[in-house]
Amino acid sequence: MRKLILTTGAFLGVLFAVPGNAHAQPVKPVPAGTISLHLNGYFQFGLDDVGSTFNNYGGMKLSPVSTNGSLRIYPGFDATTIGGISYGVYTDLRDAFYSGDKGSTANSASTSNGTIYVRRVYGYIGTPNYGYVRFGQTDGAFSLLQTGVIEAFGDGTQYASTDSTSAMVVPGNALPGQFIYADQGALYTTNKVVLISPAVREPYLGGKFSGIFSYEPNSNGLKEGYGSYCTMAGPTCAGVTSASTFTSTLATERNNTFDFMGQYAFKLGNFDSKISAGMIDGTPVRYTGALVTSSTTSGVVTYTGNYGYRLKELQVYQVGVQTIYHGLFTDTDAVTLGANIKWGQTLDAYAPAPDGARDALAYSVSGNYVIGPYVLGASFFDSQTAGNYVPYVVNAKTGAVTHSTEAGTLSEYGLAVGGNYVIGKDLSLYLQYLYAHRHQPGNGNLQNGNAQMQMVSLGGTFKW
Repeated sequence: MRKLILTTGAFLGVLFAVPGNAHAQPVKPVPAGTISLHLNGYFQFGLDDVGSTFNNYGGMKLSPVSTNGSLRIYPGFDATTIGGISYGVYTDLRDAFYSGDKGSTANSASTSNGTIYVRRVYGYIGTPNYGYVRFGQTDGAFSLLQTGVIEAFGDGTQYASTDSTSAMVVPGNALPGQFIYADQGALYTTNKVVLISPAVREPYLGGKFSGIFSYEPNSNGLKEGYGSYCTMAGPTCAGVTSASTFTSTLATERNNTFDFMGQYAFKLGNFDSKISAGMIDGTPVRYTGALVTSSTTSGVVTYTGNYGYRLKELQVYQVGVQTIYHGLFTDTDAVTLGANIKWGQTLDAYAPAPDGARDALAYSVSGNYVIGPYVLGASFFDSQTAGNYVPYVVNAKTGAVTHSTEAGTLSEYGLAVGGNYVIGKDLSLYLQYLYAHRHQPGNGNLQNGNAQMQMVSLGGTFKW
């Protein structure tokens, strides 16, 4: 009988990095013939001072001071057979309230709508010598081997997640969208199969090559788009490949998405470095309806243009570099620096771009410095996408088709500076500053083509 080890106090990752972010390490090793159960968790709470273009808008005014928090639970297990085959399950559960879409004086079981939901869940099996297979609602290659995007400071996410403790309190139209962070829900909340290669050592520098390939048939997660949601082919079904009537949801879905990444890691002196490159490709839902449609209400005809539904292939490339230098000022300190660039056919959040829209380009530079219990970090990203731009617009009264007067580029950038004081392996405090700007003349989601936000956050992160 295998020995049962209960490790409810086990710890995932460094304290100041959010667990549940993309982890390329597929296995938490356990001795042969054992199984290790874990019930890890994460709770973060922050006090924020937020200013933005949309804090005072349309006759309403928001208080700049707010509080927010996030709870995540990570149940699962890791096991190894006597023969050395490792397998296990990882789950990422998060909190959600029905009243999250409005101000409320109280939340209770009677007002909640699925207070805990599955954000990630996957199983894995394999060995170090032959590699591993992951399967489930999880990160793919493009996220797992993303290199040079440093988030390990402050609240641990900065702009990477719209449901983070800090970003959640910023008015949505002021918060920059982005695709420079590949560890985002648009990519990891879909069902896929992921092949993780073993590391192969080369003889010259002693470095190691590794690679990951993943495939998802459609952009649905567990139990999404099946059963009662798909009694016949329709817009709520998983795997929709074409549709004559479109929705905003269909415009962001994809089929037959594959991504692959390669990475080379090596050590020279006090430098631990790695370089990665790869791409992601997916097919959007094909719109087969009319480019101009009309509807009649009380004898009045209204025309609608559907040119934004003619979509290009989702195709994005990335290259990243990162290095860690140990012993900069003391024997125990370390500085990490990274840079990453992504480009291709996409909008923010990896949504397919319309035909005739520009390709996207984004880069980031980031780093942190760790000495004793202190962490200092900073990052900056700059991004250009098509934003809301659609090449052709339709006059609602006459149906006439004209070229769009909206600018063809949405420019977005974001700066983050933060620090941490690590009290213990299960608790750290953070202080963080964010500033971001968005610009696209004619974009109706902005104010006079612009929006900006800035915030100061003070909080704490518990892990167990």
